[in-house]
Amino acid sequence: MDSIDEEIIRCVLRNARSTYAEIGKAAGLSAPAAKRRLDRLVSTGAIRGFTAIVDPQTLAWRTEAFVEVYCRGNPTPGELRQALEGTPEVVEACTVSGAADAVLHMLARDITHLEQAIQRVRATAPVERTESVIVLSRLIDRPRL
Repeated sequence: MDSIDEEIIRCVLRNARSTYAEIGKAAGLSAPAAKRRLDRLVSTGAIRGFTAIVDPQTLAWRTEAFVEVYCRGNPTPGELRQALEGTPEVVEACTVSGAADAVLHMLARDITHLEQAIQRVRATAPVERTESVIVLSRLIDRPRL
């Protein structure tokens, strides 16, 4: 990974739909060279995919919670990720140190929707139990780099 690769990654993080010409301009490459570099980043796994980031407000998903997940056995992070990927209300998931195996950031339309989503998480194979806290207000919400 060099500075050109890093610039390509920054460009697609800003806009995953950037054209090869836009990526090339940002990285100081021609469009064909940018395509080759981007393809290499994808094939090596440095870039795992491209996605749309939907503003939860447009879905009217304004109920927010952090959910600690406690698992049966010792699932790998990959197994846990696979179990949680099918729950769109899980917008972020991290393995953590401490008693919990993972912490989820969840968004839902309302409390009923949140409860249903948490029930679906609890029904996944590795999950034994959860503990939830509902967000009342955001005090600091900085963009990520």
